[in-house]
Amino acid sequence: MTINIAIVGAGPAGYYTAEAAQKQWGADVRIDLIDRLPTPYGLIRAGVAPDHQSIKAVTKRYEATNLAPGTRLVGNVELGRDVSVEELLGLYDAVVLSVGAPLDKPIGIPGDDLPGVVGSAAFVGWYNGHPDHAGLAVDLSHHGAAIIGNGNVAIDCARVLAKTVDELSTTDIADHALKTLAASAVRDVHIIGRRGPHQASFTTKEAGELGHLVRAQPIVKPGDLPPEAEDAALDPGHRKMVNHLRSFAGTERGDKPVTINFEFFRRPVAVEGHGKAERLIVETTRLENGQAVGTGELHAIPCGLVIACIGYRTAAIPGTAYAERLGRFPTDDAGRIGPALYASGWARRGPSGTIGTNRPDGFSVIEAMLADGITASGKAGGQGLDALLASRGVKATDFSSWRKIEAAEVAAARAGAPREKLVDVARMLDIAG
Repeated sequence: MTINIAIVGAGPAGYYTAEAAQKQWGADVRIDLIDRLPTPYGLIRAGVAPDHQSIKAVTKRYEATNLAPGTRLVGNVELGRDVSVEELLGLYDAVVLSVGAPLDKPIGIPGDDLPGVVGSAAFVGWYNGHPDHAGLAVDLSHHGAAIIGNGNVAIDCARVLAKTVDELSTTDIADHALKTLAASAVRDVHIIGRRGPHQASFTTKEAGELGHLVRAQPIVKPGDLPPEAEDAALDPGHRKMVNHLRSFAGTERGDKPVTINFEFFRRPVAVEGHGKAERLIVETTRLENGQAVGTGELHAIPCGLVIACIGYRTAAIPGTAYAERLGRFPTDDAGRIGPALYASGWARRGPSGTIGTNRPDGFSVIEAMLADGITASGKAGGQGLDALLASRGVKATDFSSWRKIEAAEVAAARAGAPREKLVDVARMLDIAG
């Protein structure tokens, strides 16, 4: 008999978990990668910035995992809608939730519900052509845009707003986003962080890219930078990132029409406007024992768009334990949620790390299965899932369906672009047959 494993979520965490299972059991394991969309790859497809195509090359590795004997993609199947966790546990020897963290954390300040205030999951999904967010109303008619957060997603959003159409047209940015950006009036982009440059979590590559934009100038206020001697306490990678920020200090707008303003030591306190976002009110802060403390000094940043890049939450699943405070499933150090039920990736540890950080998660989950004595028990596995879905009229897609969708996207691409993503699930299913 073979071990049957269901992995819910065909993104990086799901594929690394599948790879680990393949290496552990070889031909003695059957793996179903279940995803609610007909398209695989999760955040690689819908989260990685469109102008970072080299990162997306990891999908070749995931494709090889998916095409290995005994492993299949089961797309267009949503957990909680089409099948429950309890039903999967009845069909498979083990179930792994690798569903990521697709929900934006709310800012939690007055006015954060005004039109023009969006979370980064929605905004990034909008320009990446995610079906959930393709219809997002993004108004770029105001000269200002405020981005709350001091991580790489904040820089990604700023870079997309600041780049020229020519810079973006050879990427896989969604066509609806490219057209909106082409008519953008945004000229002042503000990246807002509660603390200072030493506490920012940008990577060296992301920060350095801002210095090479055709029409945009990054600016750091010299007074926001700590004495250069204090950089010695930083790890080498972080020190290089801060060096980039130092190179942006004291620069002027010059002849470039767009500025990317780093607003360190600023705490958002309210969004204001008449029926829509028109300004973000921030409070100046200072550091006390590494924490940002408000000074009472308020400042208004004119903006018609506010993007919150402050973190994500995993969606709760009926019948499954959920830690509301953490915004994810409660697990032990190995990823266990309960008997035969595990989590990997962001659903396990929260939204942190790089794409590759998910790989150790997958391998530790498989180690936990071994320690728990997970073995082949004769459960129905994929055949049982197919019968259950058929009885409910659910039409699942497979990897060959995805290849048809992919071929259609490649055929529709702009000149020089890798693809034009389909954003309508019904259209995807049509093409998949």
